[in-house]
Amino acid sequence: MPVSPTKIGVGPWFNKKIVDPLLQILRRGAEPKQLAFSAALGITLGVFPICGVTVFLCGMAIALLGSLCHSPSVMLANFIATPIELSLVVPFLRFGEVISGGPHFPLTSDAMKKVLTGHASREVLLSIVHALLGWLVAAPFILVILYIIFLPCCKLLVRKFSPVPSSPKKPVHPHMEVKLKVRDV
Repeated sequence: MPVSPTKIGVGPWFNKKIVDPLLQILRRGAEPKQLAFSAALGITLGVFPICGVTVFLCGMAIALLGSLCHSPSVMLANFIATPIELSLVVPFLRFGEVISGGPHFPLTSDAMKKVLTGHASREVLLSIVHALLGWLVAAPFILVILYIIFLPCCKLLVRKFSPVPSSPKKPVHPHMEVKLKVRDV
C-alpha cells in the first residue's frame, strides 16, 4: 500500500509539534505581551548550555513567575530552542573564556572522550563553568532582544487568530458602545 507523501517528512511533524500547539495558544486569547515575554523566556532558558536541564529551568521559572508568564508558551519555546541550544554551547564557552580571561579550551576528540567516559579533568569542568558564565552574561540580552522581536509578531498573531479581544478593557464591538452611550443621553 503506497504511503501518502503528506504523511512522511518534517512537515507533518512540524505541524503537529509546533504549529498546532501555537495555534491553540493563540486561539485561547492570551495577551501579546505575556506571549512575547513567555516565548523569549522559553528560548532564553532553552539555550542554557547544559543539555537536559532546560525543562527543569523552565518549570522553576513558571513556578516563580506564576501568572506573569504563559506556561504553555514557555514550554513550546523551550522545545523549539533545543537545536539552537546545541549550536550555542561553543559560543557560550568562548564568551565565558573571554569574560573570565581563562585559558582557551581545545575542543578535541580526546577532551570529548574524557567527558563522555566520566574522566573529566579540571580543564573540562572549568570549560563548563565558562559556558555557564557566558550564558549567564548573555541571557538578559537574549531575553530583551527576543522580547522586542516577538512583541510585534505576537500582537499580529493574536489579532489574526484570537476569537476574543486581546484585552478585557477593549469592547467587543466599539460601535455598539457608542450607540448605547448616545441612547443613554
